[in-house]
Amino acid sequence: MECGVEVVRYETVNRVAWVTIDRPAASNAINRAVSDGLFAAADRFNADDDALVLVLTGAGDQAFCAGGDLKEMADDAMTVPPQDFVPQFGRNLLVDKPVIAAVNGAAYAGGFLLAQSCDLCVASDNARFAITEVKVGRGVPWAVPLPWLVPPRVAMQLLLTGDPINAMRAREIGLVNEVVPAAALRAATQAMAERIAANAPLSVLAAKRTARLFADMSLREAFEAAERIWHPVYLSEDAQEGPRAFRQGRSPVWRGR
Repeated sequence: MECGVEVVRYETVNRVAWVTIDRPAASNAINRAVSDGLFAAADRFNADDDALVLVLTGAGDQAFCAGGDLKEMADDAMTVPPQDFVPQFGRNLLVDKPVIAAVNGAAYAGGFLLAQSCDLCVASDNARFAITEVKVGRGVPWAVPLPWLVPPRVAMQLLLTGDPINAMRAREIGLVNEVVPAAALRAATQAMAERIAANAPLSVLAAKRTARLFADMSLREAFEAAERIWHPVYLSEDAQEGPRAFRQGRSPVWRGR
C-alpha cells in the first residue's frame, strides 16, 4: 500500500491473471511497496488453479515500469540492492506457469529486468526499452541472461550505452514477440494468453521448462533432462485425449492429468 492506494492490482479474466503496477504518476517505478506487491501477486497466481497465464503490465500508457524508485534509493542511501528488491522470475521467484509482459511505454532499468524475465513479451508501438544503469552509476547483475535472449553484441550495446530502443527494434532483436498499436495492447495480450491457456496444461508447463534447459546445461544434459520432463506428459490422460479428440473432430477436454 502507498498512502492508502494499492500499488499492485490483481484481476483474473478468462483464466488469465493480470498483474498491474499502479503508480502511473511515478512512471510505475519499483519501490518497496511495489516489490512486496509483485511477490504477493505471484504467490496468489501460483496458488490460483483457475489462472493459467499471468500478464504483467503497468498502469497508464506512458510507462510499463521506469525501474527502481531513485528517490527512495536516495532517501535510503541504498548501496547493494537486496536480492528480493524486485521479483525476478526464474531467479528469486519460481512461477511454473507462463508469464507474459504487456509493455506499454517505457521499460527502463528494473522495468527492462521485468520484461526480460517474463517468458513472452507483447509491446505497444510506443514502447521503449533501455538498460539505463550506466547513466546513474547503478548495477545490472540481473542482465546475465540477456545474451541468451538477444545477440551478444546487441546485449553489449544496450548495457554499455544505456541508449533506448523502440518497440520495432526490440522485436527485430528477439526481445519482443509482437508489436501492436497501443490501444490494442490489452486485447492482443489477452488473446495470446487465452491461446496458451487453451492448450494441454501439462504440455505447456513442460514446454516452458524445456525451453530454458539449454541456458543451464550442455546439449547432452539438456536432452536427458527434457526426456525426464516430458515422460509423465506422454503417460498422462491428456496425451490420449488430444489425438482422440482430433480423430473425433471435436475440441479436446483437458484435465491436467
